[in-house]
Amino acid sequence: LFNHLPYGLVKRLTPFLIWVGLSFTGHLQKTARESLRLAFGHEKSEQEIDKICKDCFTNFSYGLFEMLYLSGHFEMMKDFISFEGKENLDAALAKGKGVMAVTAHFGSFPMMMMHMARLGYPVHVLMRKTRDPKIDAFLLQKRNETGLKTIYALPRKAAVMDTLKALRNNEIVFILMDQNFGSDGKVFVDFFGQKAATAPGPIVLAQRAGAPIVPLFIRREKDKKHKIEFLPEMELEKRADYDEMVFANVAKITTIIENMIRKYPHEWGWMHRRWKTRAPSQDTTKVGQEIGGNPDGNRQEN
Repeated sequence: LFNHLPYGLVKRLTPFLIWVGLSFTGHLQKTARESLRLAFGHEKSEQEIDKICKDCFTNFSYGLFEMLYLSGHFEMMKDFISFEGKENLDAALAKGKGVMAVTAHFGSFPMMMMHMARLGYPVHVLMRKTRDPKIDAFLLQKRNETGLKTIYALPRKAAVMDTLKALRNNEIVFILMDQNFGSDGKVFVDFFGQKAATAPGPIVLAQRAGAPIVPLFIRREKDKKHKIEFLPEMELEKRADYDEMVFANVAKITTIIENMIRKYPHEWGWMHRRWKTRAPSQDTTKVGQEIGGNPDGNRQEN
């Protein structure tokens, strides 16, 4: 239906559809408020938390309907998105070692990745499959239509090899590094003052390929359009011990993500249980080897 309606009509229908849809999100809103209290409980009032929660769901809903429409009208994306700091990405690509593009479930992130692919950048996204096979197939089709290639996180060995291949071909690999990571190899780093289980993969893979890491985020502007902000390349912290190096840089990226969320809290997906996996102790050992790293930092083909 969205593919056949004029955009002006879709724009007028969207507030009503959001109002109807939000009535079915009570459980998710409860989770979001719990997450917001964990993050801001000592900084913000209940009224402020309620407003962020409402703005978060409204922003997410607008992004969903925009994607439903623009996925059938890709030529319109350029009218919705502007750039800030794109020279940071271009400078990193010029090094010829690919780019690990680190982002989060922040703003209309699928539209950001699809738009980059439509502009001709060689773009992959490393991600999990969705729980519903039909939805996953639909989203895969839409990514393929824009030229956005998909690397599924499982099986893990194939994901590692496909990611390294893309980086060594001087391509961009997007990875969202802000969700709870309950698998082996996780490290617990500070995120809003709480220990959060985080995937070390981007650090290990970037280090193995020698690829620069560029953080980037998309956010909604006051005119309902979007801006992609490319931050400067993140310099890896060096440590004598390999696992300490991985831990320090996972913490560094997580801080960058937290800082962006603090600036625009309504843009992040608070309905995700980021602190679901609890830390029994703070242990930084054996983090790199778990997902294909090696203490010497040398390339391994198998």
